[in-house]
Amino acid sequence: MAKDRRIHLIAGLGNPGNAYRKTRHNIGFMVVDDLADAFSISVGKKKSDAFIGRGQIEGKDVILAKPMAYMNRSGFPIQGIASYFKISGEDMVIIHDDIDLAFGRIKIKEKGGHGGHKGVRSLIDAFGGGDFARLRMGVGRSGTEMSVADYVLSKFSADENRMLEQFIARARDAVVTILCNGTKDGMNRFNSKI
Repeated sequence: MAKDRRIHLIAGLGNPGNAYRKTRHNIGFMVVDDLADAFSISVGKKKSDAFIGRGQIEGKDVILAKPMAYMNRSGFPIQGIASYFKISGEDMVIIHDDIDLAFGRIKIKEKGGHGGHKGVRSLIDAFGGGDFARLRMGVGRSGTEMSVADYVLSKFSADENRMLEQFIARARDAVVTILCNGTKDGMNRFNSKI
């Protein structure tokens, strides 16, 4: 069987800096960190205003990336990495928070619009379209009068923290499924589960 020579880009969206480390908006970074730990990939090299690491996940050549240009400007660092390594949109998975999904829900989307997410909008602007897979991580909505911006930049509740490790582990499994079996299989396996 011929080896898959393509490079796959797995990018988590978030904001740089310790102040944002454990916030809802940074769940994409958390999933990338988990993948890095699970598959012994060091994400410490700086390229195109992002921290990246190259390694193997289930025999697939991957670049893990965390853009450092803040959420609203994350598209151009990711586009720079994709361009440098000649990675097409079909070989990318973007992991981001989603307030329209209940906490703990995962939804894989093959392509499409930004749905109001400024990080995804930045990617669509940078690439000139939305032909890349997304792994949407449900962070729910605030039950208070808190603004959306304040809510996504807030830390997880005690109850959410208790479930966070399992939630991130499921996201890791979803990324592996997408890499090995494609987005359709990932959607069938993960989109309906709570």
